[in-house]
Amino acid sequence: MYVVAQEQPQARAEFIRKTYLHLAGAVAVFIAIETLLIQSGIAEQFARAMTGGLTWLAVLAGFSLLGWFSRGLAARADSVPLQYTGLAIYIVAEALLFAPLIYIASSMSDPTVIPTAGILTSLMFVGLTVVAFTTGKDFTFLGGALKIGGFVAIGLIICSAIFGFKLGLFFSLLMVGFAMAAILYDTSKVMNDFTKDQYVAASLRLFASVALLFWYVLEIVMSFSRR
Repeated sequence: MYVVAQEQPQARAEFIRKTYLHLAGAVAVFIAIETLLIQSGIAEQFARAMTGGLTWLAVLAGFSLLGWFSRGLAARADSVPLQYTGLAIYIVAEALLFAPLIYIASSMSDPTVIPTAGILTSLMFVGLTVVAFTTGKDFTFLGGALKIGGFVAIGLIICSAIFGFKLGLFFSLLMVGFAMAAILYDTSKVMNDFTKDQYVAASLRLFASVALLFWYVLEIVMSFSRR
């Protein structure tokens, strides 16, 4: 079984088309779920429940494990239906995780906060995707740095939750850079590691990086909006 990078141009183009169509669909479903959570009042209840750092840390750990399971399920699945199962689990998990932040952002006096963050995230993702495909460079070399950076970020988040200090704007800016590197890495990774029938799993992997980017872009936009 060939990976996508070894396939004929037509097969590669079809894989890319299906992957990004599924990514767009995943984003649309995510938005629909968030809208439902906001309108139903569930997001507000989540936001009020996340008052303690340890509570937030426990929820974050639970969703991280669920995300690890769903991504692993999709990546290892030989059948497309199993890949869809992994994608569906991950979208729902991310939507629930984002609910408190989205509620706080939607409750701000400036109604442009969420649309601004969404537009900025989209433009950054498109730009990074163009760079990844037009330069022909293999960005999988970023994997080692991303692992180290990921462990450092998790450590800081844990310390922040335990000791009650805020990570601040500078941390959000660093995490935006981390997410941008992850998008470049994942774009190369799906081409070099996935087969042409794993386009759903590929869309999940990219969705995870886009969600991370959106989280910290939204935090930055919210920070500037408060000033």
